[in-house]
Amino acid sequence: MKKLTLLFASFICATSFAQTVPDSLSTNPQNQQNAAQRILSGNINSGVTVGGYGEITYNQPEGNNGELDVQRLVLLFGYKFNDKVQFVTEIELEHVEEVFVEQAFLQYNLSDNVNLRGGLMLVPMGIVNEYHEPTTFNGVERPSIDGSIVPTTWREIGAGVSGRFNEISLGYQAYVFNGFASVNGTKVLGGSNALRNGRQKGIQSTIDSPNFAAKLDYYGLPGLRLGLSGYFGRTQAEDDVDDIDGSSVGISMLGFDARYAYQRFTARGQFIYASLNDTEDYNTLYSTDLGSALQGWYLEAAYNLLPTDKQQQLFAFARYEDYDTHASVDGGLVKNDAYNRNEWTLGLSYKVAPGAVVKADYQIKDNATNADLPNQLNVGLGVWF
Repeated sequence: MKKLTLLFASFICATSFAQTVPDSLSTNPQNQQNAAQRILSGNINSGVTVGGYGEITYNQPEGNNGELDVQRLVLLFGYKFNDKVQFVTEIELEHVEEVFVEQAFLQYNLSDNVNLRGGLMLVPMGIVNEYHEPTTFNGVERPSIDGSIVPTTWREIGAGVSGRFNEISLGYQAYVFNGFASVNGTKVLGGSNALRNGRQKGIQSTIDSPNFAAKLDYYGLPGLRLGLSGYFGRTQAEDDVDDIDGSSVGISMLGFDARYAYQRFTARGQFIYASLNDTEDYNTLYSTDLGSALQGWYLEAAYNLLPTDKQQQLFAFARYEDYDTHASVDGGLVKNDAYNRNEWTLGLSYKVAPGAVVKADYQIKDNATNADLPNQLNVGLGVWF
């Protein structure tokens, strides 16, 4: 018993918590960190860092039954071996029953401006794929563009470099990854959710050609952060079909994002465009309807209704999204206007304390077919520590 007590005490002494600074929706985006960055920037000399984030949601479409869900609970662990070497991992439980490893990478600090990384990592595309902790974005649900086109949470196994040059206000990331699976079990790529079915998530991932991803972040103007992302490569085909026309698809994706904060006002926007080639052969081979171009954008503005000297914050926000997973199609495939969608999301984010938020919003949904799509009420609880 004494040995067990000593072991537990030693663990507590060697452990620090990830909440090194209060998170905030109004945090200057130049200084904003995600969960992994917070662990990596911890001020402990060595040992374990722990944290977590989670979301419980209620979705009520008009005319249908609502759904209550423990959408996700993520446990964060980091270990600092010494001043140069750190390990970060995120273990995610989705909908209570599904378990995934969201990140697991080793970082080596080569110099003040260069970090080498390898393992399961987030692909740096857009805003929410990297900054998806529930207290860092407005709305109960993540933007739809970051589900259908990016697609969040998008992570794969790879290696590369990251760092910042503060003298020129520039951050950078560059990685080589495995790509999307052309066929993921029984799932194929298609028109409705585009590339989402192809995420391999580090699960016995197939690789036959490496993919390249990079991002630049500029933060030289007060309150403003600009991002430029790129992803280039091909989907990954299995050995028995990789020589067949249409067994893989070429991907060139570009993204631009912007975040701004001034006193009680914040704004953000994002534009994503992806060009896919060989989709005609792919659709013939797998009897699907994958488009040859994907395009989407959104703009959001928010205002804190409480005085800035209060610890609590109450953001009223509005976001408009427009996205099309059939922006163009090849061959005899007919564009499906149901995939040309737009949404208004109007709501409130009440930060009851740093790291805890209560959210509510209403979504007005439409598409180019003018179909009568059900609007939706969303309510959620989110934490990050």
